[in-house]
Amino acid sequence: MNKLYPAIKPFTTHKLEVEEPHVLYIEECGDPEGLPVLFLHGGPGAGCDASHRQFFDPEVYRIILFDQRGSGRSRPHAMLDGNNTQALIDDIERIREYLGIDKWVIFGGSWGSTLALVYAQSYPENVLGMILRGIFLCRQQDIDWFYQEGASHIFPDYWQDYLQPIAQEERGNMIQAYYRRLAGDDELARMAAAKAWSRWEARCANLRYNAQLVAHMGDPHTALSMARIECHYFINDSFLEPDQILNNINIIRHIPTTIVHGRYDMVCPVDQAFALHKAFPEASLSIIPDAGHSAFETGIVDALVGATHSFADALA
Repeated sequence: MNKLYPAIKPFTTHKLEVEEPHVLYIEECGDPEGLPVLFLHGGPGAGCDASHRQFFDPEVYRIILFDQRGSGRSRPHAMLDGNNTQALIDDIERIREYLGIDKWVIFGGSWGSTLALVYAQSYPENVLGMILRGIFLCRQQDIDWFYQEGASHIFPDYWQDYLQPIAQEERGNMIQAYYRRLAGDDELARMAAAKAWSRWEARCANLRYNAQLVAHMGDPHTALSMARIECHYFINDSFLEPDQILNNINIIRHIPTTIVHGRYDMVCPVDQAFALHKAFPEASLSIIPDAGHSAFETGIVDALVGATHSFADALA
């Protein structure tokens, strides 16, 4: 069974000024002359972590990670102005040009899979292949499942804590209610909402409860950016047209693609991966029978690292 590679450190980091006031944190790891791969983190708003470097053989890949606008070490933290899907697509292309990369592999999970697909549909000529995990199509039904009604029936105890910051009369539209608090001026209400929002997601992300993930996502720095930016995107339909990804799938059907999805993913249910594969049968689909949403569950790690091996063999 494939496991994560040992921990590594970047060989260089960058701060790239894009649209004011945004400055992106970028890091490069592995072989500077290796096969370029871009890691796209989730959320939006989650930021990158050192463990994200470990899906790739550092002797083969030039591993590029960056914190999307408002996330992680990018600045300003949790900034909503100028933060939208097209801006992130423009940032990715700007990074490619800045680093002098011709074409690259795109690796993304959850919201990172959304961004990978939209980027590939915008710049198919620049994508060598895609490795996608925990598919998130950003349709209204996908948002409603997790934030309005659906997962609430699987985790009714955790759901009560997610409801707690919201008055009874506002619960008919949880996204709008949360947005009023997360984008509001009341700092205490904003942070309480951010922690409740982020902890809800963390508690549901693994097949087996992961206290370490809950603590990480409940940390004020991570919780604030993730909750504010996610809610900002979702209240704006993720800045996508209805069914945009599936309607434009023909643009990318020639790109080698591997899809990995947990059978018991309660954040992004497996029907999203199935719908993508039905529209994109050229892609390979692996449904992991004993996994949820997290990239770090054993079966998911095995499939993702196996995919990076396969792409390296085919493309390096």
